[in-house]
Amino acid sequence: MYKLQTTVQLAFEDFNQPIGLKMNPSNRWIQKAEIIPWTELEKDYAKNFRNKKGNEAKPFRMAFGALLIQKEYSYSDEETVLQIQENPYLQFFIGLPDYQDAKPFDVSTMVYFRKRLDEITLIEINEKILVFNKKKDDKNNDSHDDFNSGTLILDATCAP
Repeated sequence: MYKLQTTVQLAFEDFNQPIGLKMNPSNRWIQKAEIIPWTELEKDYAKNFRNKKGNEAKPFRMAFGALLIQKEYSYSDEETVLQIQENPYLQFFIGLPDYQDAKPFDVSTMVYFRKRLDEITLIEINEKILVFNKKKDDKNNDSHDDFNSGTLILDATCAP
């Protein structure tokens, strides 16, 4: 069973930080979260769960985020879960609404994440991320007018 997440694209400003914790918006995990089209990928992921019975599956962002964190640092399953538990930036990256001191999921869940997001699926996800960012880059490049603002003089002089 799977419950489609309605607000997948969690913004940094929406992450409830405990009193006294001031998170840096330029942290690499916050920046990585911004370049991934979570909503589109979540919809594709939800199509894999047609059965309405059984335990509810973890959200796509949690599954993909945990695997990405594990791959980035070459962590074991146990270490991945512990690092996520201890780090608010990693908790934001996997889509938790606020910092929590408890484990976000059991260590054995990492096995299910790997089964659901196999190598072929990860290649497709990577391509969608590239297309998503290409569209963003194209929008940004369209707003800048490139025009000639000077003269370039080429000189082929070479001195020893």
